[in-house]
Amino acid sequence: MRPETDHDESVPHTHPDPGVDPHTPLAPAGRALRVGIGGPVGSGKTALVAALCRAFAGELRLGVVTNDIYTTEDADFLKRAGVLDPARIRAVETGCCPHTAIRDDIGANLDAVDELAEAVGPLELMLVESGGDNLTATFSRGLVDRQIFVVDVAGGDKVPRKGGPGVTAADLLVINKTDLAPMVGADLSVMDRDARARRGDLPTMFLSIREDPTAGRVAAWIRHELSHHRAVAAVPVGPA
Repeated sequence: MRPETDHDESVPHTHPDPGVDPHTPLAPAGRALRVGIGGPVGSGKTALVAALCRAFAGELRLGVVTNDIYTTEDADFLKRAGVLDPARIRAVETGCCPHTAIRDDIGANLDAVDELAEAVGPLELMLVESGGDNLTATFSRGLVDRQIFVVDVAGGDKVPRKGGPGVTAADLLVINKTDLAPMVGADLSVMDRDARARRGDLPTMFLSIREDPTAGRVAAWIRHELSHHRAVAAVPVGPA
């Protein structure tokens, strides 16, 4: 069964309070908060992006950039699903290993982000979905301000203890498809324990999009990060 707690009873976040942030500073004033969503193939990244579009489409000025190696499949899925105005979705065909385009050579993604903002106007939130990769995948902080890493229970309850930068260092770890746990013999309490051991105070959330089609707690975490971003942007820098 699902663990009773996910590191925090309310909304786990990556910084202790608005003014003290142990990570790289958030986006400059006037720029959308960029949230990267990465994880292995089939973990549910695109489904999570769709859920977040359902949560935010009527609330925020939102844009989405997806990454696939040779196709626009993930962007096409989002457009067919009708979760967001298609004009607010851009696809990047990386032509290379997914981690290269989100960590090492981010130019194509930066161009897509800028072109989208120019086409639809100022944005508040930009979701950047990686192509499916392995546990070593991380985003460049030159591309995103916060990173969500998605794994799923179908890989077995051993996944969190395998570690890797995606599991250990992402601002939020999402353990997805919890509704499948009984079918694959995965023990969610073991995954919770191992995630805590690997991640320390960084938050982990358990999710079933089948049961929660707007990914409520993940959306709440993003709202918290966006609120912090706005607060930091509003603070004067240097002499008045």
